[in-house]
Amino acid sequence: MRQIYKEFVEELYNDQGELARFHVTADEDFNFAYDVIDRLAERSPEKRAMVWCNDHDEEHTFTFKDMKEKSDATAAFLQKLGVKKGDKVMLILKRHYEFWFTILALHKLGAVTIPATNQLQEKDIVYRINTAKITTVVCTADGVVSDAVDEAAKQCPTLTTKVIVRGKKDGWHNFDEELANAPAFVKPELNLTAEDVSMIYFTSGTTGMPKMVAHNFLLPLNHVITAVYWQDVKPDGLHLTISETGWMKAMWGKLYGQWLAEAGIFVYDMDRFHAGDVLKKIEQYKVTSLCAPPTMFNFFLLEGLEKYDLSSLQHTSIAGEALNPDVFNRFYQATGLKLMEGYGQTEAALVVGTLRHMEPKPGSMGKPIPAYEIDLVDKEGNHVSVGTTGEIVVKTGDEKHPYGLFMNYYEDEERTNAAWHDGYYHTGDMAWKDEDGYYWYVSRIDDVIKSSGYRIGPFEVESVLMEHPAVLECAITGVPDEIRGQVVKATIVLNPGYEPGEELKKELQNFVKHKTAPYKYPRIIDFVPELPKTISGKIRRSEIRKQK
Repeated sequence: MRQIYKEFVEELYNDQGELARFHVTADEDFNFAYDVIDRLAERSPEKRAMVWCNDHDEEHTFTFKDMKEKSDATAAFLQKLGVKKGDKVMLILKRHYEFWFTILALHKLGAVTIPATNQLQEKDIVYRINTAKITTVVCTADGVVSDAVDEAAKQCPTLTTKVIVRGKKDGWHNFDEELANAPAFVKPELNLTAEDVSMIYFTSGTTGMPKMVAHNFLLPLNHVITAVYWQDVKPDGLHLTISETGWMKAMWGKLYGQWLAEAGIFVYDMDRFHAGDVLKKIEQYKVTSLCAPPTMFNFFLLEGLEKYDLSSLQHTSIAGEALNPDVFNRFYQATGLKLMEGYGQTEAALVVGTLRHMEPKPGSMGKPIPAYEIDLVDKEGNHVSVGTTGEIVVKTGDEKHPYGLFMNYYEDEERTNAAWHDGYYHTGDMAWKDEDGYYWYVSRIDDVIKSSGYRIGPFEVESVLMEHPAVLECAITGVPDEIRGQVVKATIVLNPGYEPGEELKKELQNFVKHKTAPYKYPRIIDFVPELPKTISGKIRRSEIRKQK
């Protein structure tokens, strides 16, 4: 059977069988819920769409028919509660399967989905609701986040409706009861265009208040490349991307591209990440493809892969942070699987990646994907040559939102224009390109260290330090210095069994000197119990720089 995604995209290959061009052909009124899920429910009603489980011995398998029926019922009761096209609805649902019912329902209503993590505090929720003018919150009863919503609501005049999932609470509509008593769903007239917003994500940012990244209803289509060519999902397979639904990574790996490829999605609704528990689930449910941040693969290695039967795994991919080659090599030696790196942002789908036909270079992000025209430029906007560090930019011409790229920073023209000008979207990320066209991540622009005339990217030093057996995690920052301008500082979390001290500092400094250019070695080393991170897990180098 012709896979449904081929009805919306055109794929073109070169003589070597490599994907060379990728063109989306869908109409502007494309709607993932109607045009993909409902059609799959009609075409393959009993085909497995999702396998879901949690830490409490609950387990469910949903077909595409189930997804249509549950999303219709959810749309019907939200419609009854007054949700309509353009309304802003925040979802705080962890990895509950109700998230998928609800996001599909919101697509069917033409409403704007604003996913959020359950780690938000009251002040975070107040900021998001008031900034985006959110009218409805659908929230888990797990933990205390619903209490934070109640406190925030006192300061949020636009919030009129609250729906609680997996529990009952005064002042909240009960999701299960509303679903069971939902009226028949009446499909609204949406008349969608490329200017209609379908989703807003608040970036967690390492500095400043979060920005609102707005995407339109055409976002799902470029994720065909994400799922089919990078994650290598199969129609009869089961794909796991480790991400909470509050992050854009969930849209990359737990929804759009996978279902466009008609692949099954595996969801483990874990309370906390434990490497051993995830490996057990991969073994138990025969997961065939896996995508996770490099740090998690490091924890898998520390857990001991030899204790688990991972023979079902056919493909592994990584994103979210740069890959240290040492993790790649050790995982390959243990499993025979190569970690295929990819790069993108909340603002974009996959931009650079190691696609399935490519031979990975450990530590490289891969090559620009066929859907985008990518370049590296200096601070004046000029193209830089091979081997020279520049900013990653996406050519857009006169268009502000080609498929998969965000529309704007919602209601923030100043920030939008700062990032999007002269025909390019400026990512703010630095990289260099080798002679084979592979891109190598350096750092965020603000994180480059300038020492004695040298420009040092934090990641290159972090990669070396991660090869040392004492280092579990590390972050490299620049510290002001009267003589050199800046010097390199390493903030390090040690592996169990290692103790901080001057002797270990000297050992790590010498290790870096012998593994890379000596001027890059950390003149200052701090040992800490943990690194400061954003709620999305990114290292807050700005906070480290403030520490003395």
